[in-house]
This record gives sequence, C-alpha cells and structure tokens, in this order.
Amino acid sequence: MPGEYGEYPAAASQDGYAGKLGQSLPEIASYEDLFVFRDAAQRWLLESRPRDAHNVLAVQDHGGRLAVDDTCWFGRPPGQRNRRRSMSWYVQCYVHADRDGVLPVAEDVLDGISVGGARNYGFGRLTVADSQVVDLDALEYSRVRTAAERGDAFRIELMTPYVLATEYPGGDDQSIPWWWRVESGELRRRETRLADDGESYTVNTVDHGQVVRYVGDDPVATAKNGVTRVGTHSRFGFGEFRLRPACEDRVPERSGMEGDA
Repeated sequence: MPGEYGEYPAAASQDGYAGKLGQSLPEIASYEDLFVFRDAAQRWLLESRPRDAHNVLAVQDHGGRLAVDDTCWFGRPPGQRNRRRSMSWYVQCYVHADRDGVLPVAEDVLDGISVGGARNYGFGRLTVADSQVVDLDALEYSRVRTAAERGDAFRIELMTPYVLATEYPGGDDQSIPWWWRVESGELRRRETRLADDGESYTVNTVDHGQVVRYVGDDPVATAKNGVTRVGTHSRFGFGEFRLRPACEDRVPERSGMEGDA
C-alpha cells in the first residue's frame, strides 16, 4: 500500500484527517478498523492523491528480472518548490495464533525477511515499519450486533480466495459453506498455484472480491472467523472474508445516487 496522506473511512472508529496514514498502522478498536487498508479502491486516500496511479506498481528491469520498485516518483505542477516528489510502498500483513506464547513476534525476527523471487540476489527484502497486537475478542462489534438485533441481513465479501479443491498433501476438498446463500453456478472460480517447500500444487478456488448472502445464526462469531480465515488452507492466507450488514453499501460513493449505474 502507498505511504500516502489519507483520512479514516466513515465506518472506522476514528474519523477525519490522519496524516500519512499508509506509513503506520492505525489503532484497531473496532472490527471495521481491520479493513481500513483492505479496500481495493483505497478509499482512505485523500481526494488530492492520485488514487488511480497508486493502483499501478512501478516495475524495474534488473538484467531480465522484473521487480516492483520500492519508491514511486510523481511530477509536480509548475511553480512548486520541487519538480517531483517520492512515495514509498508498504506491505501490510497479519498472522494469528490459536495458542499462547506465539504472539507478539519479535520485530528482529521479522526484520530482514525476503519475499518473492530472486531472494538470493537481494530482492524482496522487507524491514519492519510498525507492528501491533490485536485481541479479536476485545474489539467493538457494535455495527454487526446492532444490525443483527434489528433483524437485518448480512453479506460476506471474500477478501482472499476460498479453496474448493486442492492437490496439496493433507488438504481436503471443500464444498460451498452452508451459511452462504448462493447458487454454485453463480460464483466466479479461479485455478491458482500454491508453492510450498519448493513444490507447486494446483488449487481450485472461489475467486476473491465476490459477495454472497450470509444465512448463518451468529454474525459476531462469523465475523471473527473471517479474520482468522476458514478452510483447510487458511494458514496460507486463503478463506479470509468480511461480514457487512446488507444495508451498508460497499461503495459509499453510490449513496444517494439515482437511476441505474
């Protein structure tokens, strides 16, 4: 994500201007705070920021090896003191543990981790900018609880793909969860690859970014499960989702619009 100036989205526990929000982790007080940076449209960016440009990563060529640049440069309008400005990229990730003594992970353990290809050539090295421990049971779920008490419907937004079939050893095939109200043929599917310990395995998934209706009976527990992810491949990042009251539009800009889009 871009280390840019932003403001807190309407659903967050804080509001207003937040400075260079992308360079640090905002305080997590509510369930909705977990998803400030998870919106693909990056609505937390100030309107003065080049949102479309930030959805495109600058690429460098190093002797035939393509790499994402760690810094992006933007020109400034004539008359400005400097002719251009820089913007650094950050990676947000989180881990969860079901037993005590694992978290928090010491920053010196995380600092210097390399990701991606050509790591032995020095590519993909990361340094820790900020870290935070979140207790899911201590978060505020008032928006979810209030909607449930009113009898409102809920929708599930897939943040990462959900695995249906896999070649990975020890990974079981799975059906569509019973608490999704959707016809199987209505879902967009994708075949991807899972790399582990030098081996690559075919994985068939329900593609992320899709929205299905929730028909379970415990929205708060389901919301927590979505953060820790569901399915046999959850430890690899699959099966993450967000639960929203159906009355809340995923695209706030559509509120108040008339007619068909």
